[in-house]
Amino acid sequence: MKQATASKQILIVDDESAMRVALEACLTRCGWQVEVAVGVSDARARFRSGRHALVITDIRMADGSGLDVLREVRKLLPGTAVILLTAFANVPQAVEAMKNGASEYLVKPVSLPHLEQVVARVLSQAGDAVRNEVCAGAWSGDRKGAEPEIVGAAPKLLFTLAQARRAAASDADILLEAESGTGKELLARMIHRLSARRTGPFVAMNCAACPETLLESELFGHGRGAFTGAHAARAGRFELANGGTLLLDEIGELPLSLQPKLLRVLQEREFERLGEPRSVHVNLRVIATTNRSLTQMVQECRFRADLYYRLNVIPLTLPPLRARREDIPQLARHFLALYAPAGRNLEFTAEAMEAMVQSAWPGNIRELANAVRRAAALTESDRIGADLLIPADLLLQSGGKLIAIRSPGSAGEFEPGLSLQELERQLLEKTLNATGGNRSRTAEILGVSLRTIRNKIRLYQLPPRSMYATH
Repeated sequence: MKQATASKQILIVDDESAMRVALEACLTRCGWQVEVAVGVSDARARFRSGRHALVITDIRMADGSGLDVLREVRKLLPGTAVILLTAFANVPQAVEAMKNGASEYLVKPVSLPHLEQVVARVLSQAGDAVRNEVCAGAWSGDRKGAEPEIVGAAPKLLFTLAQARRAAASDADILLEAESGTGKELLARMIHRLSARRTGPFVAMNCAACPETLLESELFGHGRGAFTGAHAARAGRFELANGGTLLLDEIGELPLSLQPKLLRVLQEREFERLGEPRSVHVNLRVIATTNRSLTQMVQECRFRADLYYRLNVIPLTLPPLRARREDIPQLARHFLALYAPAGRNLEFTAEAMEAMVQSAWPGNIRELANAVRRAAALTESDRIGADLLIPADLLLQSGGKLIAIRSPGSAGEFEPGLSLQELERQLLEKTLNATGGNRSRTAEILGVSLRTIRNKIRLYQLPPRSMYATH
């Protein structure tokens, strides 16, 4: 947790590949988040899938005009600034552009330092509403705050955050292992923001989302003519992250064939673009994340041991949501504040909150965020009940009152032929798991005394209370 794509600060619209590459590399190196569109039609599609603080567009393109882009922006994203670029200076055209709300009208060839100054000035003049709209979301969808937040105060989370702050002060590479949906990229961005590289770019690369045949080019770039369709040189993610931080998400998905080359880059901080003999030197920090156990992959010969040890300079982990249940009420209210429709004052019923705290949430915080967002959109009342948050087949109720949450797949999973004693042991263990080891709650759910629960725990030699994820 893939969630909805986070909006970018700047959208570049140009049907000339070389110009797109040059502008993207220049502005990314300055630390801005950049997205590109290959023409007017592509730009329209991107306007509908995300928000941008600034659009930089060429005027003459094969499928339309930059003035069409300007008018589309004014209609769909009235707070977004627009800079028009043209190789053909034209006074009436410039006047029309300014009448339609363009922030700047620049004539090519424009010097990159001058463009950087103009972009910085235009973005600094953007209103608070625009800046809030383009902030990357903590989980799925747009955020309303100026920075994504890491919400919670569970001891395991606070321990990781303290480690991350200390790691940010160094320049060492970091390996972050945690389940999907726990907020790995959010933590990586926090480390970048607290580091000495905060003014440099933060570049993210999802190793699992890119086809294997394109991974090397995406990571290290390519020269002109390096392969069919490479009509212009292109910088890779390592080059774009120079001076800042490179996030290699899902590093465990990197093919074995590419791992030796990555190892060399990590050791030497230099590489060659695909199809070019010259070496490119970079100065950056690498944060690698994975939702799989790399040590197990090393043992299974699916990940190089030397690469694992080179990445694992500072190891960090994020607890799953089931290990920090005490944070669920705060997280749920946080997401409800983000996703509640304008003008509605929504709140959770006590039963709904209890259901969320007891639920297993295998998808972690992303699953919780999506559940709250769905409930906020579908509720007809101002009080959100458990039925909108938890699937009905996972709710256990007695007399209309919620008494427990079953984990997915738990119903009917007792195999025929088990002894009654073994059935009792399994039922007790599963209920203890569901309540986070809370013996009083377990006794209430099973309808027996607390003393009986204690005796059965000793009889079946079940794990101590500290081994269960606490609520």
